[in-house]
Amino acid sequence: MTEQTGAAVNTLARQLVKDLVPYASARSSMSGGAVWLNANENALAPAYQLDGTFNRYPSCQPKSVINAYAAYAGVAPEQVLVSRGADEGIELLIRSFCEPNSDSITICPPTYGMYAISAQSNQTAVNKVLLLNSEQLDLDGIFATRPKLVFICSPNNPTGDLIPAAQIIAVLEHFKDKALVVVDEAYIEFAPAASVVPLLSRYPHLVILRTLSKAFGLAGLRCGFTLASAEVINALKKMIAPYPIAEPVAQIAAQALSAAGIAQMQQSVATINALRSDFIKLASSLPGVERVWPSNANYVLLQVADAADCVNALINADILIRNQSSQLGLSQVVRVSIGSAAEMQRLATALQQYFLTYQQSKREHA
Repeated sequence: MTEQTGAAVNTLARQLVKDLVPYASARSSMSGGAVWLNANENALAPAYQLDGTFNRYPSCQPKSVINAYAAYAGVAPEQVLVSRGADEGIELLIRSFCEPNSDSITICPPTYGMYAISAQSNQTAVNKVLLLNSEQLDLDGIFATRPKLVFICSPNNPTGDLIPAAQIIAVLEHFKDKALVVVDEAYIEFAPAASVVPLLSRYPHLVILRTLSKAFGLAGLRCGFTLASAEVINALKKMIAPYPIAEPVAQIAAQALSAAGIAQMQQSVATINALRSDFIKLASSLPGVERVWPSNANYVLLQVADAADCVNALINADILIRNQSSQLGLSQVVRVSIGSAAEMQRLATALQQYFLTYQQSKREHA
């Protein structure tokens, strides 16, 4: 593209696009490294096979996938929408229920960044009500807002905390006939007893987001689900693209949701949860770690003296973790995804060496 053409494109682009700061995904913001512990991926990846040709357009909502996920989640098929990751579910909810330049959403930082960016890209205001101690909802603050959608992430990314069920119910009660309450359960397989799916029958304005990216180890598939009342699902279907799920994606998703696929997922979850417990013990013993968040997901948040320095030191050891210090309500924190046993051992060695060197440097400059 020539400089002149680029200038013309910039002139034609909407002002909103010019002003928007896009989401910086782990993969786009960092590259290289031999050990990737920065994107909350499941290192215990399953393997699946494709079967068939792909010259025909796929179904918009493949029955094999919808029925399998409905059975897995314990809901009716008409309560399930499959999309390109849970990210598309977020986008569809805002586009379907928020009038541009009029409505708002409420989010509870520190939390997943795409809620705000999807709202901004659809000219929807964002009410930010910080979590209390990065762990619990500020109910009074939430109730003071008048949104169309309330987003609650549980387990929360990046802190790993579960939002207490009593607080979620309080939000549902307050916003009856006023707003949809969206509970993002992307990591729920790591703490399945905390799911709010049983509340769907009591609260028709409850929406739940799910994904195959985390516990199922299929981040590259980009396959997510929205669980809600049939009325909400039908509204979303009006806004979704004609062919959101590619045929290879549908085939692999159906395999992942088979009895064998679910058993494999549950086995990897048990392994990851055990590795996470071991890592929390290690991190809690390191002299340079100031706080370790209890986690109910496949990652652990750590507060350190210098997050950027810690991340850079690990890059030098060929290990990627994520600096989350830009999150509202957090300061000098890094998020560590739980990898394989070998990756976590390599990380442990690198962290022990880093903090030993860091402590020595502090003493020398004291």
